[in-house]
Amino acid sequence: MTFALWAASAFCGLAIAFHLGSIGIAIVRCRLPDGEVPPPDDAPPITIIRPVCGIDNFVDATLRSTFALDYPHYEILFCASSARDPVVELVRSLIAEHPHVTARLLIGDERISANPKLNNVLKGWRAAANDRIVMADSNVLMPRDYLQRLLAAWKPDTGMISAPPIGSHPLGFWAQMECVFLNTYQARWQYTADTIGLGFAQGKTLFYRRSDIEAAGGLRALAAEAAEDAASTKIMRASGRRVRLVDAPFQQPLGERRRGDVWDRQVRWARLRRDSFTSFYCLEATSGAVLPLLAAIVIAIAAGHSVIVAAALFLTVWYGAEMLLCAAAGWHLPLLYPVHAMLRDVLLPVLWVEGWREATFVWRGNAMSVDEGNTASNEAGSAT
Repeated sequence: MTFALWAASAFCGLAIAFHLGSIGIAIVRCRLPDGEVPPPDDAPPITIIRPVCGIDNFVDATLRSTFALDYPHYEILFCASSARDPVVELVRSLIAEHPHVTARLLIGDERISANPKLNNVLKGWRAAANDRIVMADSNVLMPRDYLQRLLAAWKPDTGMISAPPIGSHPLGFWAQMECVFLNTYQARWQYTADTIGLGFAQGKTLFYRRSDIEAAGGLRALAAEAAEDAASTKIMRASGRRVRLVDAPFQQPLGERRRGDVWDRQVRWARLRRDSFTSFYCLEATSGAVLPLLAAIVIAIAAGHSVIVAAALFLTVWYGAEMLLCAAAGWHLPLLYPVHAMLRDVLLPVLWVEGWREATFVWRGNAMSVDEGNTASNEAGSAT
């Protein structure tokens, strides 16, 4: 066996082993729960801060779910930058419909960073009545036991609980493409990292103790990075505490998606990962099925076997395992899943290169750069 053939065999074998291992971990961590988690007897009061901006698909359902939580002591603080935002009227009507739930709408914007979301939630952070605070994006669909599940993930060495978004209710080809990016690729690897002790936050859900963040410099400390989840992860790691993920993560209903929106979102996240966790981002170049499939074809040619049969077996094992994960976790599983997943894996090397190509991106109409985090943080610090 030549060195090239040996290397191809080793790489293909390791890639399949890592892939199947990550699938197994995700099945255990993300499988459907047997039932709702009841509130603990000593349930601590919790503040939920939900930044809102614009009318997203399913926004009525996701914001309404905040009022239906089965938890005895919580308040909701909705944060909008402008009273002219069209979502403000919806929030006010939901608050009026649920007078039994402690909820307020806070409007205004104070710039402490280049991150519009962080600027928006600052007023909610200041107004929060409780030490335990959840910051949850407006497009997260909260189950009734949302807060109980966050609390259940908290361990003595925990500094923060997070949860990746799980795409659901897709409408159209590109929304289904977003599901295969979010679910069986990104969420799967995020749970693998968490399971081996390298957990990192994803900004859809961030559950803190306010006292921990204040000890690190307050909410302004999250301006040290372009993304508040990356800054939160680094703060907790520096303090010797772990970032953990909640089991059975929460849905983000997608609805219809355009190709550009899906791609731009992935490019934005890639550039943020590259800037905040460069060494781990380098490893992403070897993810996906393209390189191990090429290795399997090289092996088949060298061994005199059918390339078509070898490729078919490889793809069946690779994507069959991903489909098994979808079924076990109750995630969206389209009939043409292998087609979507193969296109995703073909795009992954392109996406990886795009992550390196430049630092700028656009988020909700705001032109931003991954280099702005430290600059904005320094400016905010100089002003205090």
